[in-house]
Amino acid sequence: VDELYQALDHARQSSDVGCVLLTGNGPSQKHGKWAFSSGGDQRIRGQDGYQYENDEGEADETQPGRLHILEVQRLIRFMPKVVVAVVPGWAVGGGHSLHVVCDLTLASAEHARFKQTDPDVASFDGGFGSALLAQQVGQKKAREVFFLGKTYSAEEAAEMGMVNESVPHDVLEETALDWGETINGKSPTAIRMLKYAFNMADDGLVGQQVFAGEATRLAYMTDEAQEGRDAFLEGRDPDWSDVPWHY
Repeated sequence: VDELYQALDHARQSSDVGCVLLTGNGPSQKHGKWAFSSGGDQRIRGQDGYQYENDEGEADETQPGRLHILEVQRLIRFMPKVVVAVVPGWAVGGGHSLHVVCDLTLASAEHARFKQTDPDVASFDGGFGSALLAQQVGQKKAREVFFLGKTYSAEEAAEMGMVNESVPHDVLEETALDWGETINGKSPTAIRMLKYAFNMADDGLVGQQVFAGEATRLAYMTDEAQEGRDAFLEGRDPDWSDVPWHY
């Protein structure tokens, strides 16, 4: 999870990156199946979170448990880049929530499966994984996903609204790259502001602060803002006579 966070944060800070394609490697060497993410590893789940490995490759019970997949979710939500979940196989439990928090989801028609198992292991995603899902598929359907724990195909997931498109598996990667290329061809400023605008309605003051910060950045780029700065530094009154009062 730390490596995933670091990779996403590197993309966030890279000015030549406009879109992130998040997917799972596969197929599994063990059983030959495909997966996006199977969620939290219950084998290393401790009493207060997940216990990660020490230098010997064993669960380090001397350290507090962590729930740092939530940090990954927040990074995806607030990073000024489009994050596309490219789902080649199973998206289960925390892996299901991971695709839900992404901006877009593209899924393999043959192999993608969606299932929420949190209540089966006495866990629950009371944040993005449930709230955003309810917005995407509706309250009744979201409760069905969690309460009944059914398995849904890519086509079913697309029909209910939590997947944007289901495509044949052999063109999944090609389609994902096409999506990324399309997004990268848009205005970086417009894409950034649109993402934050979509988020702001649901993210309260945090969403407002993120959107407002980007609005301030845009203002800084204007001649008007530079005149205000320069006038202050030069100890004179600003001259905004050429700046119209827009309406």
